[in-house]
Amino acid sequence: MKEQILIIGLGQFGMALTKTLYEKGYEVIAVDIDQKLVNEASNYATDAICIDAIDETSLSKLSPRNRDLIICSIGTREPSILAVALLKQMGCENIIARASEAIHARILKAIGAKCIINPEYEYGKKFAHKIIFKSLFFDNYSDELELFEIPVQPFMVGKSLKELKLPDKHNVIVTGIMKNNKYTRPMPDEKFEPNDRLIVTGTNEDIEKIMKENN
Repeated sequence: MKEQILIIGLGQFGMALTKTLYEKGYEVIAVDIDQKLVNEASNYATDAICIDAIDETSLSKLSPRNRDLIICSIGTREPSILAVALLKQMGCENIIARASEAIHARILKAIGAKCIINPEYEYGKKFAHKIIFKSLFFDNYSDELELFEIPVQPFMVGKSLKELKLPDKHNVIVTGIMKNNKYTRPMPDEKFEPNDRLIVTGTNEDIEKIMKENN
C-alpha cells in the first residue's frame, strides 16, 4: 500500500512537494483554500481538495489521523499555527510544519509539530555555501554530516586518495569525482587533476580547513 501524505498549503513550496512526491509514487492529498491552486495540483496529485484548513469541521473530513504523514506548508504564521493545533487535537502525530521565522518555529514545535522546516532559510544557507566553497551543490543532513561538491585543491593535484589520507588528516570522505563533466567513483590510486571536482562529506568546519590548505 502506498504511503499517504496530506499536504496543506499549495504555494510554490507545497506545490513542488505535491508534484515531486506524487511522481515518486506516493499517494498525495493536496489541500488549499484557493480553488485555482487546487485545480493546478489536481494535475499531479492523487486528490486535490479546496477547503479552509483552519475550519475544524472541514479539516476533520480529510481524516488526517489516518494519513502516514502530514505536511503543513502554509507560510503565514497564524493559519499554520491554528492548522497544526487542530491536527494535534485530532490525534495526528507525524506533522511536518513550515515556519517563516524563529518565533514561528518555536510555537509550532511547542504545539506538537514533529519537524520544523524553513525553506527560505535552508535555500539561503545552501546558496551561501555554493558561493563560499564554489560548490555546485550542498546538502545538510545533520550538524555532523554535510555533503559538498568542491574544486580539487592545489595540494591535492597529482596525488591519490591513498596518498592524501583525507579521512585521517581532514575528517572528510570523498564519495565521488567529476572528471570531464562526468561523475565517477573515487579510486584509491587515481591521481587528481587540476580541473577535477570532488563530492565530499564532512562538517562545514572541516571543508573550510581543506579550502584553506596550502601545502
